[in-house]
Amino acid sequence: MQMMIALETASTLGAVTKTVNTPSRRGRIAVIAALCLAFGSAIVPDRADAAGINAAFKGQSMWVWNMPRTEGGNVAKIVARAKAAGVSAVYVKSADGSGAWKQFNRTLVNSLHAAGLRVCGWQFVYGAKPTGEARAAAAAKAAGADCMIIDAESAYEGRYRSARTYMKELRRLVGAKYPLGFTSFPYVDYHPSLPYSVFLGPGGAEVNMPQVYWRDIGDSVSAAMKHTWRENRIYGRPIHPIGQTYQSPSTSEILSFRRLADGYKAPGYSWWEWSTTSTKLWKALGQALPAAKPQADPGWPLLRKGSKGDPVVRAQQLLAAAGAAKLKATGSFDNATVAAVKAFQTKNQLAADGRLGAATWKLLGKVTVALARSRNAARASNARQAAASAGVPQSSTLPARKNELRGAR
Repeated sequence: MQMMIALETASTLGAVTKTVNTPSRRGRIAVIAALCLAFGSAIVPDRADAAGINAAFKGQSMWVWNMPRTEGGNVAKIVARAKAAGVSAVYVKSADGSGAWKQFNRTLVNSLHAAGLRVCGWQFVYGAKPTGEARAAAAAKAAGADCMIIDAESAYEGRYRSARTYMKELRRLVGAKYPLGFTSFPYVDYHPSLPYSVFLGPGGAEVNMPQVYWRDIGDSVSAAMKHTWRENRIYGRPIHPIGQTYQSPSTSEILSFRRLADGYKAPGYSWWEWSTTSTKLWKALGQALPAAKPQADPGWPLLRKGSKGDPVVRAQQLLAAAGAAKLKATGSFDNATVAAVKAFQTKNQLAADGRLGAATWKLLGKVTVALARSRNAARASNARQAAASAGVPQSSTLPARKNELRGAR
């Protein structure tokens, strides 16, 4: 999804020249529900609402970039192919930047719904016009989409203000309960200035959909999944990984990805992208799997004095929510952050070493969940977190360590 080209689109896609992504890569949720932070699966206190959100993304799904290149745009063929492979939802591109795409419309959505498929829109965003992008995203809901997915990558690195503006406007337009997903680079530690903490933070997307394109990355399926889980779990959203069917992966790799997704207890997973999926791989998507073997704990990021980047922003958000009222989300693990970590560790009977490792991450997540269960405590916690995150973190100027999706350049 990351490499961009200028393309004269057909009328189906919205008439004029647009910049698009090539298919080479890719309340009572109300205020408290949208803001509360949890580690693991559901992140809202109301079980019915949590089930509704997860239902929009559950199971196996397939991404669609260009409808005319997807079974020739023939809905009957799309339905038949999807059902034969056990695909229960399709994610169709509905907007690029501030431009809504005409290929995503109520007629298409109604036809796919009538055949028993869920339909979600997805949008590649840039951050230059966040309000316009939010309005284009909201058009998918107006067309009947079951959910909307935000795809923010290199263009959004450093754009914390834009991310906040976009999410605030999008939530205003679609409501606090509307299911939103977020997709981006899988290796968070490679992208210290990408505002994951905004897109997956208070009022953000409920589902995290990292792009685990192992061949593109150059890692094995298992190594890519482990790295992804370790770095993404700190954001407290259910992880729905995206696998790749481009670059000719083997059937065994496809099956391995599916087994690992089940082993990590992902509520759902999806594939990029329909038009690059061979007949052989479609069969692999529909192949029955044995019961999943639970995966070993992938670990947690270790943050300490001197660490920088969005994971530090996330840690500072959580520490503020847990009671460090004066802590600011700077993205720099400074003396104030060390002191906040030590205070939290001491209060919760952990070794007060000032470092944020597995034990502290886990307990920090549990504390914020407990706070969210009490309305008054949640209000205070959310207020502290909002104050901590008000500015642009110092880490917003940090360059990416690497673009792990090499083939998408």
